[in-house]
Amino acid sequence: MHNHHLQPPPTTTSTGGTTGSNNSSICRITFSTPFILLITIIFSLLLILSLSFSPSSTPLPPHPNPSLFPNFHNYLNSPSNPNDQNTLPSTPPTPPSIAYLISGSTKDSSRILRLLFAVYHPRNQYLLHLDRKATQKERDELALAVQSVPVFKAAQNVNVIGKADFRYSIGSSALSATLHGASILLRLSNSWDWFINLSAADYPLVTQDDLLHILSYLPKDLNFVNHSSYIGWRESKKLKPIVVDPGLYLAEESEVYYASQKRELPDAYRLFTGSSSAILSRKFTEFCILGSDNLPRTLLMYLSNSPSSESVYFPTVLCNSRKFNGTTINHNMQYASFNSRSQVRRLNSSDFNDLVMSGAAFASPFKAGDPVLDKIDHELLHHNRDEPVPGGWCLGDTETNKCTVWGDAEITRPGFGAKRLEKHFLELFSNGSYLSYQCQYEKSSSSR
Repeated sequence: MHNHHLQPPPTTTSTGGTTGSNNSSICRITFSTPFILLITIIFSLLLILSLSFSPSSTPLPPHPNPSLFPNFHNYLNSPSNPNDQNTLPSTPPTPPSIAYLISGSTKDSSRILRLLFAVYHPRNQYLLHLDRKATQKERDELALAVQSVPVFKAAQNVNVIGKADFRYSIGSSALSATLHGASILLRLSNSWDWFINLSAADYPLVTQDDLLHILSYLPKDLNFVNHSSYIGWRESKKLKPIVVDPGLYLAEESEVYYASQKRELPDAYRLFTGSSSAILSRKFTEFCILGSDNLPRTLLMYLSNSPSSESVYFPTVLCNSRKFNGTTINHNMQYASFNSRSQVRRLNSSDFNDLVMSGAAFASPFKAGDPVLDKIDHELLHHNRDEPVPGGWCLGDTETNKCTVWGDAEITRPGFGAKRLEKHFLELFSNGSYLSYQCQYEKSSSSR
């Protein structure tokens, strides 16, 4: 259970020291009862006086830059009724907001920053996580690099996790870190609509203006998650072994331990497998973190000793929940390519045409510094790797300084990427065919 009175974990783009305490000697002093009563009365009077003269409200936190969010500042200063819909002009749908969790490990800082620039938009929220294999110096340098970018500072929407988690590729620590990041993002902002978790090996194929424009026309309760209930021998090999993930209980890096026994698959709910990356609605994210239904916690306990927990958790919770199983789209909007052994392979320049034709919003995995990333930056995103992708909020008058002058972040300028996304979504939704791929139960070929 979450204790909502606890302070959230450190999530700041600035760094600071830690404090400690030393043991001190204890003196035993005896007071008389009248003396204790007198002190209590004096303390109570002082407390009442302090409450009487204290300010009625706490100071508001600083607001984002008014150039980027003029409607927010107009709302604060407007005397009119904000609920009066008659005063609002007829305009296209307001772009949604996406909460991104971007994770990496040691020596991934430059990849995380490059990915951040590629997916940046002032309306979104970004949480960067360098896992515990990275040094604290790397984490501090990443935070300083974020602070040095003027638009990040102005929009106040990029944060770095100060107290990192382990993310082992086998075990449940990666899932724990993802849920940790999602819970922080829920606290950081109450206005985002979708949650996307990316790794340093991922990269976008469309601009954020393209993605936000298309998503603005879709219901905000949709969840884009690859999922299948088919459990064959290959899936069974990933689900039945019992592992002990050291990231859950050891402070130092260690090896994942495999138990000699195997366990049967559960029959209290149906397992669904998928991929670790997904586009999840805010309502579903809250259901996993804060929901009163016990399924998310029960499944989390079961998967704590599973080798492939992150690729199983979200599809299984979605498809076993009556509230959400009708909101699933069996596609995570990420392109991946597999070899003859059904293993994901690294993408390169020879895949570029397939990436474009896929209609996906993201692709993975890429090798650090692969030339295909430069090709994506130049031909699809139209930006330099160390600058934000230009969008409707960029008002600079030349190609080299487009995003040094800021405009309204609610204005989007979708391009060819939006056309590709639109075509892909039309294929997904045509004639309601997506319903036939929605949380369908397939008979398993694996013996229980």
